[in-house]
Amino acid sequence: MIVPVTHVSPLITIRRSRLLPERGQVLVRAGQKVIATDIIGEVLLPGDHLIVDVRRALGLSRQGEAEKLIDRHAGERLQKGDVIAETGGILPRVVRSSVDCQIVAIANGQVVLETQPVKMSVKAGFNGTITEVMPERGAVIETNGVLIQGVWGNQQADYGLLLVLAKTPDEELTRARLDVSMRGAVVLAGHASQPDALKAAAELPLRALILASMSADLIGLASTLSVPIILLEGFGRIPMNDTAFRLLTGNEKRDICVNACNWNPLSGERPEIIIPLPANGLDSRETAELVPETRVRILSTPYQGQTGT
Repeated sequence: MIVPVTHVSPLITIRRSRLLPERGQVLVRAGQKVIATDIIGEVLLPGDHLIVDVRRALGLSRQGEAEKLIDRHAGERLQKGDVIAETGGILPRVVRSSVDCQIVAIANGQVVLETQPVKMSVKAGFNGTITEVMPERGAVIETNGVLIQGVWGNQQADYGLLLVLAKTPDEELTRARLDVSMRGAVVLAGHASQPDALKAAAELPLRALILASMSADLIGLASTLSVPIILLEGFGRIPMNDTAFRLLTGNEKRDICVNACNWNPLSGERPEIIIPLPANGLDSRETAELVPETRVRILSTPYQGQTGT
């Protein structure tokens, strides 16, 4: 039986592709050293399209009436609040643009708007070396070191010095445990159930927060914070697996990279922790065959997060 691999490895070679969703500009070169927050490439993504029905908005009965009141033309740029059309009289009715945009077309009493293009950047996610550049698409980054993969992230990435706060794999994180001495560090904690603790992590700010688990009702808050938050086990109160806990506590005061991205089964990208080390690692694999003595991780209750053979 072939199964996907969740890496909790002390020393392997890590290679990751960082690709733009469309053709864009790649900002790195082969052989270049990068850090987690470096931008690999950028692309301008097209804006959204909005349809403004002027006839309906002004309560008019005929399309021709609406078209006479639209004092704009295709190709014109508008700012949020600009007038698209208005009636006359003492109490005129007005239709305004709700966003910064450009007029694409005007027809049948309707105005088609296109919002401004959005610049999207792809970051390295960890410290390493560019081993391959794909023109207009992205690059491959490589390093050797510790790799610990998680299950959830809030779509942020950063790196810093690792400080171990949790004395046990399931210790509760509270606001009182966080202080200014941790500012700018990546902090290893256990379980989070209090909103104030996450807010304090962002206010200090920490460079990143590593958790075993978190209450599901904190997902909304965690997703709005700029500090990277990664869960290694899941939602609910789940202790960190012993292997990951030992690896992290044994590497305290080392530089650590936290890529708290979404877990995307289609692309293979998942939230992960990388600790670069000055040694050659073993090649990694993404799938494995279940045979006797294979080390496995339990994903369901009541033993969720535990490992065995």
